Order: sequence, then C-alpha cells, then structure tokens
Amino acid sequence: MKKIKRLLIANRGEIVCRIVATCRATGIETVTVFAEDDRDLPHARIGDYSVLLDGKNLSETYLNIEKMIAAAKASGADAIHPGYGFLSENARFSEAVTKAGLIFVGPPAKVIALMGDKSESRILCKKIGVSVVPGYEGDAKSLVKEAEKIGYPVLIKAAAGGGGKGMRIAQNAKELAAALDSARVEAKSAFGDDRLLLEKYLTKPRHIEVQVFSDTHGNHLHLFERECSIQRRYQKIVEESPSPQLPEAVRKRMTDAAIKITSHIGYVGAGTVEFIMDSSGEFYFLEMNTRLQVEHPVTEMVTGLDLVQWQIEVAQGGKLPLAQKDVKRSGNAIEVRLYAEDAERGFLPAPGTLGLFTLPHLPQVRCENGYTSGNIISANYDPMIAKLAVWGATREEAINRLLNALSQTQISGVVNNRAFLMRVLDHEAFRAGKTSTDFIPKHKDALMAPKRSNDDIASLTAAYLLFNATASETSQAEHSAWNNPKLAGMR
Repeated sequence: MKKIKRLLIANRGEIVCRIVATCRATGIETVTVFAEDDRDLPHARIGDYSVLLDGKNLSETYLNIEKMIAAAKASGADAIHPGYGFLSENARFSEAVTKAGLIFVGPPAKVIALMGDKSESRILCKKIGVSVVPGYEGDAKSLVKEAEKIGYPVLIKAAAGGGGKGMRIAQNAKELAAALDSARVEAKSAFGDDRLLLEKYLTKPRHIEVQVFSDTHGNHLHLFERECSIQRRYQKIVEESPSPQLPEAVRKRMTDAAIKITSHIGYVGAGTVEFIMDSSGEFYFLEMNTRLQVEHPVTEMVTGLDLVQWQIEVAQGGKLPLAQKDVKRSGNAIEVRLYAEDAERGFLPAPGTLGLFTLPHLPQVRCENGYTSGNIISANYDPMIAKLAVWGATREEAINRLLNALSQTQISGVVNNRAFLMRVLDHEAFRAGKTSTDFIPKHKDALMAPKRSNDDIASLTAAYLLFNATASETSQAEHSAWNNPKLAGMR
C-alpha cells in the first residue's frame, strides 16, 4: 500500500481548509492552489505549500487539468484531492491524474463517467431493479412526444451534469419548447454537452440522499442518510441527519438500494446516492455524486467519523476502517449554508467585500469558512461564505443550537441569507419535520424579511462604517473556524 505523503487539493474555499485539517491530523503535507484574484483568501495560505495558477478565467485556473497536474509535479505532491465542484466529477481529470503517476483521491474515471451521465445512470438503475422517476433519456428529437406520454408537469435535466444547471420545469406543452431551448444553452455552457432528459415532475417530494463508501477490496457500506429538501434554485441550503419522519423500513430499503448500485458498478471511495421520495413513501433514484458532498459534516457529526480520512485511506489501497454492523449513528446534526445572496430578489448572488465577519465558538458547533473579514466575494464563483453545522441529542436541541449559533454570527458588507436561514429553522413546519422541496415557495410569505425602515437602514450603515474605521486593528486569523479549539478533534 502506497502511503500519501504530500497531497495537492485541486479546489478553492472552505473545502480546501477542511481537507487540510484532516491532513494535519494524519501527518500528510498539503499543497493548495489559488488564482490571482483569490490570493488573499484563507485557502491560498493554509497549506504547507501553495501554487499560483496563472490565468484570467476558470478554464485557465481551477478547471485546467494540465495546470493542476503540473502544480502537483512541481510541488512534489504524490496525490490529488479534487474536493467538490470544479474537476471533482471530471472523468478526464481522474484519468489524467492516474496516468501522471499520481494518486487520485476519488473513484476511477470509468465510474465517474458512468454515474456522471444522468441518462446512462438511469438506464443502469432500471436494469438492476432500482426505481427511477418515470421519464425519458433517449433521442432529442422525441423529447416533445415523450413529454406528452409522461404527462405534465415535466422536469427537464441536463444529461451530463447536476447542481441545478440546465434544469427547467414545463407545466404544459406551450412552455416546453422555450424550456428545452434555454436548458440546452445552459447545459452546453456548464458541461460542454447539451443532451437533455425528461422526468415526471413530482410536486411535493422530499430529497433524501445516502452517504456511501467503497474500497478496492470489494467492501461497500453506507453511513446512513441525509435529508436535503430545503432548497432554492434547485440547490440545497439546509441538510440534516437523520431524515425526519422517515420510517425505518423505508430507510432500510433506501440504503439497500444505494449499496446495490455501488456494488454493481464496482465503486471506490466516497459517494452519495440521491433519491426523491413522494408523499406516499415511494422513492426513486435521482442521481449519484461521485465525490464528497458539501453537507458531509452532518454525517461526520452523527457517526463520529472523518470522511476525508476514509477517502485517503481508500485511495492508498486500504480497506474501509469499519464493517457495516459497526457503523453507528447518534443524535441529530443540521447544517446550513451561508450565502452572499438576496433572498428577497429570488436568491440572486450578492458579490462584494465582506465587512465584519465572525463565526461563533460554541460547543457542538462546527464552522467551515472560505472567507474572512475584508475578503472579496467574487461574482466569478459560487457565493457560499461558510457552513455552520451543529449536533444535538435531539432534533429540537440541534435546531435551537443552530439558531443560537446563527444569532452569534456577524456578517456585514454583503447582502446574505443568515436571517432567512433562521426563519426557515424556526418555522413551525420545519420544526415539525414537514419538509419537502417546495418548502420555500410554500411558506414564502413567512420566510421573507419584513421591509426595513429608514431608521434600520441608517443603523446598519453606521455599523458598517464603524467596522471599516476599526478593521485594521482586527486580526483576520482569529475568525477562522479552523483556529477554534472546540474543533481540535477535526485537525
């Protein structure tokens, strides 16, 4: 078994800091990369070594396979971790890393390619007896005809990707043509592939995913499920484990289905099998993400396991540290994503310069951030500022703990969703576990902020000006979640 000595992290932001934390705890040196406009961000300086990626856009920096491999070679790295997003589900990247004689901390290229293609993965699941949402993944010329067979409303999805890109809803035949055209354009831009598929649109489903892990010795297991139904623009903003109000019999069938998939395809590493569940309790395969997820902290908090450490162990050729019978879950964990975005304007990104930004140092609260006070949140990247995850012995305790943590989080300088998240968590339907993907539009009136008075605006302006006058006296490092002694176990 070849041990990884120096790991390059081919990503940016909070996931880089997260991976570095585990590497420090296990004695692995790290190399981080950064684009010129990210020079002042935490990830650019947190590693043992850092490499500047020359270039003016993503294709020249974080999406450039050749530069990533060259950076690894030049810095003496013997392995590459892709994080999530960017190149993490790029089969060509996985193959190129391996061909360069480096260890890729993730699945083999052929598995990434298979499960990254939404059409092919649907076909595979149908073959092995895992239910998929009724739909169509065939010839593009038949999409209109097949939509009529499926019945409206239909969901249009990009065959080559996820994350809400290339996704549209058509309520009727009149809306279909325009929706197909715009979905093709977005899919081509995001994935370089304009193929589309159709699915029956389920109006009030729940989005539940299963964390899976496999090694090169044929061992496959799950680390239970996460509920990810609170979404906007088809992207998750609240995730939790266990899923509330999920019957144990359904949980068992769902986790069994996930393992059936990983076993059939010979999966290796960390992955997530995502399902959509209707109001009757029937669930359907949605997609598989062949990487670590943004929301992996909630699984770590309820299982006490370090998923990044497991990824590294498997990539080195080791066996999974536990058997399925030894994986235990305790309590409840919930995570929220703090974004620089305007909830009142359709959750539009709100780039800008962070003013005062502090995260709470509290028991059973885990904060992971990619920015500190004074950093610029660029319009060129996803506007997530940080994640807050908490653990509680009960779901109610976890909700209250997270509300308290958010109340002690300070963000100025950019419009953000902190207050919106607090309203979601404190909503009676959320507290009751009555979650579905239509939660936000359904409760829109209660979740949106009341209009601010001129006095409120004046007070906020004064606070921001006060911060700018004193910011030079504030150490940026003290706001980093990774300097929190409460998180020493994650280092």
